[in-house]
Amino acid sequence: MTTFAAAVASHLPTRWVGSVACALYPRFEPELGRLADFCPPGGTALDIGGWYGPWSRRLAARCAHVVTVEPVPHLARHLKATLPSNVRVVQAAASDRGGTARLWLPAGDRGDRGISSLARRDIHAHSVQVPSLTVDSLGLHDVRFAKVDVDGGELPVLLGASGLLQRDRPALLVELETRIRPITPVVALLTGQGYRGWVLAEGAWTPLAGFDLAAHQSRTGHLVHRGLLRRALVPRRDRYINSVLFLPRDRVPGANATS
Repeated sequence: MTTFAAAVASHLPTRWVGSVACALYPRFEPELGRLADFCPPGGTALDIGGWYGPWSRRLAARCAHVVTVEPVPHLARHLKATLPSNVRVVQAAASDRGGTARLWLPAGDRGDRGISSLARRDIHAHSVQVPSLTVDSLGLHDVRFAKVDVDGGELPVLLGASGLLQRDRPALLVELETRIRPITPVVALLTGQGYRGWVLAEGAWTPLAGFDLAAHQSRTGHLVHRGLLRRALVPRRDRYINSVLFLPRDRVPGANATS
C-alpha cells in the first residue's frame, strides 16, 4: 500500500526526499543513535541496503571508511553525489553469488519506498536487472560494523560474507521480519559462528534469546503500513522492532566500543 507521503515524495527532487528521510530515520530506528554501543570508531563500516543513506551518513562521521551497497540505480547515484568523501558507493545487490539478479519492486515504485528485494513477495509487481556481488568479493579489511537491510535476502548476504565474518568478527545489525521470512535460519547461522543477538527494547539492550521477536512483531505489525512521517511520531516504547544486533559472544552492547 502506498502512503500519501510516499505518493507526494515520488514527485519531489531526490535530494529533498533524502534529507527528510535521513532526518526522520532515527525517530523510528533508535539503534542509529546508539552507534557508540556497538560500532568502534575508525576502521571500515559496511552499509548493505543504503536507501537514502541515513546509516551511511552517520557511519561516515564515526568510521574511517564506509562502503555502501545499494542496488537501485537512481538511489546509488544520489548517494554518490551527497555522501561524504570517505564513503564508497557500490551500485549492486549483495547476495551469495556474483553476476546479475532481478530486483523486485512494488507497482509504481522505483525503489524509493525501501522495500525492493531479490526475494519476491506478494507486494512486488515488477523487476529490474541489477549487478549482484558477494561481500567477500569487495576485498574489504578491518570491517568493524555491518548493517544489513535487504527485505528478506539476509541469509544469502551473510553467506556471501562468510570470509569477512570469520576474519574481522564485526558487529552486525540485521533487519529481520517474521512477516517476510522465517528468522531462524539467520539466527542459527550467526549463533553457529559465535554471535549472540540483542534487541533495543524500551531503551535497553535485551538478549534476543529472552525476547519473543515474532510475538512482538505480530503485536506491532500494523505500524509497518504507516508512512515515514506517521511512524516517526510513534512513542519509542510502542515501536515496531525489526533490527537485531549480533555481537561476538565475548562482547555486550556498550561495553567494548569506545566514544
